[in-house]
Amino acid sequence: MTGIGLDELGYDNKLYILAFDHRGSFEKMVGGDHDKVAGAKRLIWEGFQRAVDEGAPKDSAGILVDAQYGPDVAREAIAGGYVLAMPVEKSGQPEFDFEYGDAFGDKIEEFDPTFSKVLVRYNPEGDKALNERQAAKLRRLSEWLHERHRKFLFELLVPAEEGQLAKVDGDEDRYDTELRPELMMEAILQLQNAGVEPDIWKIEGIDDRESCREIAQLCRREGRERVSCVVLGRGASDEKVDEWLRAGAGLEGYIGFAIGRSIFSESVKAYAADPDGFDRDAAVAKISSNYRRFIDVYEGAHAPA
Repeated sequence: MTGIGLDELGYDNKLYILAFDHRGSFEKMVGGDHDKVAGAKRLIWEGFQRAVDEGAPKDSAGILVDAQYGPDVAREAIAGGYVLAMPVEKSGQPEFDFEYGDAFGDKIEEFDPTFSKVLVRYNPEGDKALNERQAAKLRRLSEWLHERHRKFLFELLVPAEEGQLAKVDGDEDRYDTELRPELMMEAILQLQNAGVEPDIWKIEGIDDRESCREIAQLCRREGRERVSCVVLGRGASDEKVDEWLRAGAGLEGYIGFAIGRSIFSESVKAYAADPDGFDRDAAVAKISSNYRRFIDVYEGAHAPA
């Protein structure tokens, strides 16, 4: 590992991220021009601020927003003293690449976020050359960030390979339950061994508490004692997200969540349908309520580990 000692790696404060850095999927949800998409992001930002005003813990509250549609929101978040995460990856790509190419560092330094975030699709049993290319670019980012004492947030997605789906008769729910936890652990191990060192891993929801415990322990192996995990919402139903939150809450190494669409989709769809005539205050209140409810679920689920 270059540029940082393991004792400097990690982040272990509580963290509840409202994630709205979506770009391609957001354009489809909202439609319209740049200003309309940016307006939807501002709506979410207002809901987040309302949530803090209404009791969400400011010290643990954070947002994940992009520079394309939310630059002003990002600057306001920093000025307001909130945790800010911003994406580094190109949106919607099957292979990780830098949104701003070799100038990725300039953009990070321009906004100075708390966390630089990547979304990576990485199946450890998938295309070996693809995985090696991704790992090399991710190591470059990891080392650049840590040489500058910046924090790294890594969203790991493990899409199923055809052969893996065949093992569970094409049932994606069975893949999620029976195969994905082990594959996620192998992916984390491969990436760590390739020199990729996140401070926080965004983990796709897992139903089984013991699997959550094993993943957290793996993320903290061999001196990575402050490296942590947060639960990813994946746009699932409230009931499913609640289940994932309860599986991880209270375990050593889990510190919170990063949830997006499950919090804001209803309000953003109302905005998209009629930006001028929809009930803005009700939409903002709904975002606030949904965000605070997930915090309550996570904090209320702290059972003995």
